[in-house]
Amino acid sequence: MSTLVAYASKHGSTAEIAERIAATLRGAGHEARALQASAVRDVNGCAAVLLGSAVYMGHWMKDATEFVRRLQPQLELRPLWLFDSGPVGPRVLPEAAEVAMYRKQFDVKDHRTFAGALDKKRLSLSERMMIRAVKAPYGDYRKWEDIDAWAMAIATWLALAMKNPEPTAAGAGSWQ
Repeated sequence: MSTLVAYASKHGSTAEIAERIAATLRGAGHEARALQASAVRDVNGCAAVLLGSAVYMGHWMKDATEFVRRLQPQLELRPLWLFDSGPVGPRVLPEAAEVAMYRKQFDVKDHRTFAGALDKKRLSLSERMMIRAVKAPYGDYRKWEDIDAWAMAIATWLALAMKNPEPTAAGAGSWQ
């Protein structure tokens, strides 16, 4: 069973989360790969899809939303998990606007927001000025144990789905 972990990342933090999720799935015995959402042309060879994006100003990045728009008919036939990253420090931010929309549009199995990372060296001058204005703290706030646990829960779900397949239009088994 092939699983795609597609992502949109501006400075690499979300890409690193996606790579970690794919590695955890592979470690649990699943075929998984992480790819930039903009590089994915179709998901026909995938039985499951995880899609993640960095969140800026309460919204997913354009590459992630374009991925959904472009591949909507294919995504409707597969189990879909969503994740995002972006909040740093002790603040909890509301769910990105796109996630609520996608929950209505697709059978989203789960959604997680992971804390992000802000590395001053990766930011442009204007981005550093904006970070200073909103008083966001620099640092890596990602909790890898939470990311690994979520990926392992998905790996377990996928293993159970493989044991109890029921043919569907996508040929991917039953995802209920």
